Amino acid sequence: MNKNNRYTKLIRYVITFSVVSLAVFLGLMLWHNYMNSPWTRDGRVRADVVMIAPDVSGLVSQVNVVDNQFVHKGDILFEIDKERFKHALHAAEAIAQTRKAEYDMKKHQAARRNAADNDVVSAENRDDTSFDAQMAYAKYQEAVAQVETAKLDLERSSVRASTDGWVSNLLLRKGDYLDAGEKHMAIITAGSFWVYGYFEEHKLSLIHIGDAAEMKMLGTKYTLKGHVESIARGISDRDNYTDGRLLANVNPIFTWIRLAQRIPVRIHIDSIPEGMVLSAGMTCSVSLHPNKAGVATPATKETPKK
Repeated sequence: MNKNNRYTKLIRYVITFSVVSLAVFLGLMLWHNYMNSPWTRDGRVRADVVMIAPDVSGLVSQVNVVDNQFVHKGDILFEIDKERFKHALHAAEAIAQTRKAEYDMKKHQAARRNAADNDVVSAENRDDTSFDAQMAYAKYQEAVAQVETAKLDLERSSVRASTDGWVSNLLLRKGDYLDAGEKHMAIITAGSFWVYGYFEEHKLSLIHIGDAAEMKMLGTKYTLKGHVESIARGISDRDNYTDGRLLANVNPIFTWIRLAQRIPVRIHIDSIPEGMVLSAGMTCSVSLHPNKAGVATPATKETPKK
């Protein structure tokens, strides 16, 4: 009976020791994977955003798109009232015609002076009429340039899409007054999506250009495949900025707990799974595979079906 008890206790000790050893081993592996593996939960989908602004000022007469609509390069997004630009074009054309008539008259006078005998017209008068003709021609060319500018203003009163993409956060309405160069619309460029993974600074030594990457989208079944495209070479230092005298403003407070800085790593998306709707701003977890090279294939463009 005592011998059986000793065996039972020994088995219990062995099982306990094995379980504790396995737990310690798994804990160390998890800690190593968490601290020293190139992965991060802080990933963000980004895309190229084109800001749309009119080249002329005026009242919006028509908005041809709706929010989140896919547009093609060259499509008219909105129009600015054209009446003022039409009047400006007519006025510029009338001035150009007047300048053309003045130039023709000055040129004809110069030709007549040059053909006359020296006893009838002096050399000084010939020079004066020749210079008048040259100045009249320059004024005519100036008027022609004004006509071309008026045509350009009329043409650009119709604001067109400069790239294929999606209209985002449309707040523009008919009747709004816009100033030239004032941004009022944004287009998310199709096929321009990439991922920014924010990796802790001590993990950068494990990351190399071309490393394969997997991006698990938050709350979905989709996983994106990609590869490391570049690593950011600088971030802002919040604790050291210059004052009005361009001197360093050093924070005298030192926190005992120093968190690792996170450096952006740009990841090219090699392909987008079929059926997935990708939007700039989505979050994901990023895992890199330093021993594998990513396949640099063009990203699938998500375009609406016809």
